[in-house]
Amino acid sequence: MKIWFLTGSQGLYGEDTLRQVAEQSQGIAAQLPVEVEWKPVLTDAAAIRRVMLEANADDSCAGVIAWMHTFSPAKMWIAGLDALRKPLLHLHTQANVELPWSTIDMDFMNLNQAAHGDREFGFVQTRLGVPRKTVAGHVSDPAVAERILAWERAARGLAELRTLKLARFGDNMRDVAVTEGDKVEAQLRFGVSVNTYGVNDLVEAVDAASDADVTALVKEYAEQYAVAPELLGERAESLRYAARIELGLRGFLEAGGFKAFTTNFEDLGGLRQLPGLAVQRLMADGYGFGGEGDWKTSVLLRTLKAMSEEGAPGGTSFMEDYTYNLTPGNELILGAHMLEVCPSIAAGTPSCEIHPLSIGGREDPVRLVFDAEPGPGIVVGLADMGERFRLVANEIDVVAPPEPLPKLPVARAVWRPRPNLRTSTESWLTAGAPHHTVLSQAVGREELTDLAEMLGVELVVIDADTTTERLTKELRWNQAYYRLAQGF
Repeated sequence: MKIWFLTGSQGLYGEDTLRQVAEQSQGIAAQLPVEVEWKPVLTDAAAIRRVMLEANADDSCAGVIAWMHTFSPAKMWIAGLDALRKPLLHLHTQANVELPWSTIDMDFMNLNQAAHGDREFGFVQTRLGVPRKTVAGHVSDPAVAERILAWERAARGLAELRTLKLARFGDNMRDVAVTEGDKVEAQLRFGVSVNTYGVNDLVEAVDAASDADVTALVKEYAEQYAVAPELLGERAESLRYAARIELGLRGFLEAGGFKAFTTNFEDLGGLRQLPGLAVQRLMADGYGFGGEGDWKTSVLLRTLKAMSEEGAPGGTSFMEDYTYNLTPGNELILGAHMLEVCPSIAAGTPSCEIHPLSIGGREDPVRLVFDAEPGPGIVVGLADMGERFRLVANEIDVVAPPEPLPKLPVARAVWRPRPNLRTSTESWLTAGAPHHTVLSQAVGREELTDLAEMLGVELVVIDADTTTERLTKELRWNQAYYRLAQGF
């Protein structure tokens, strides 16, 4: 995916000035922290509209950065901005960092007047109600670069959503409310296509995996993980069946072009194990996943994976708040799932183990066991509120477990929510946020804010400054805003 870089000017200044505009524009483009495709300087309404339509039609264009190098009369931009359907970042910068005070003349002023031209551009964007992100400062400033990079990640996530296909194996867990959702509205709002397949369609693919491929994959497990001795000895067949599940599931998803999926322990068909190891490894390779048929969380996970695929440090995983440590002064949340936590968040090498599972009624499943890497992160949930989707995010600090967990043989994360457990959980519950979430140490608040703006979706953030009183008021204001924004 690429970002297009557009520069605005006009013919008033003459060809010599426009040549300088183009040269300086290319210099700015070269300093951007993201891969851009530079476009010729725009000086009239027809060219502006045409380039916006071309951006819409180009699937490799994730978004557009626009900069008014000189004074570009903004009425020229009305038709183009009105036509644009890709994310927009308004970069308010200039070619030089310092002013050459002793040599400034009117030629310099006419050439370097982004402070003038970008205000004209900002007005018309606001007048038209154009969603965008505005970033001010020189591109050599690391803070400016980081904000541009966050927007680019969000644009990449949006592009992934627009073409995402998700396979549900079975339906939702019975009688659960929050995992339900409007799939038609999701396709309209996000672009994702959500469809259901019988579990035995997957079983056919699992059973068709060749013994040679199973043997090769088991060898890969032994090279990558600390495999429990019994899985290489008396219980080797269980590990081979786990590998067979991975081969069948991966093949099914690849053949259908799916980048996200769900399973449900209440609907396992002919599967002998609940998929654990296979799901964990697929998540590590970038697939979205949701347990108990939770397609919304699977969509969210794949989106955040796409936003962090190109070099962002930290991992991103399916997660669930399970239980609390309520010791005063050391309140913590223990997050896990039955089996399905992504090893991208692991501290150290995961252990590949087999243990009984009291849910699902199948053979003992194989899984990766580990603790999450300590450090700052964010927990995000996506809920269908009936009339709109709501994203809720809580900034957290992942910590090492205070004590070993020898009798909890699953992957897990322990974290301290901001501002504290009481305010965090009261706010989360008040917002109606789900129990299935995505935990990410690769994507942060700014990327989520940019993504929500691009999607036109509500985002509620719980952070170090949150109080339940202010958050309750924010939810009421949001309710009024989003109902009015829907029109009549």
